[in-house]
Amino acid sequence: MQFDQVDLFKALSNEARLKILYWLKDPTTHFDTKRQAIEEMDEVGVCVSLIRDKLEMNQSTTSQYLSTLQRAGLVEARRIGKWTYYKRNEQLIHELANFIETKL
Repeated sequence: MQFDQVDLFKALSNEARLKILYWLKDPTTHFDTKRQAIEEMDEVGVCVSLIRDKLEMNQSTTSQYLSTLQRAGLVEARRIGKWTYYKRNEQLIHELANFIETKL
């Protein structure tokens, strides 16, 4: 998989977006499992409303942050009905780690 280095590092240059990636690494630890089932978090990702509540930001800002992460390829979105769920793109994150280790 190829990635745009500049877009990727721009996406990582924001504290809130870094928090989102950190939380999505282990969603059952960081999000309310009473509002969304653990199995669902593992399979489809975390509902955007849970991410918004954890960030303590409005829907618009949260959506902008998630869109930036998605454009960079760091997260994947899945729409089910009227809800959108996000999870990390572990393959790209692994490739980024490898790039940093071997090229930078």
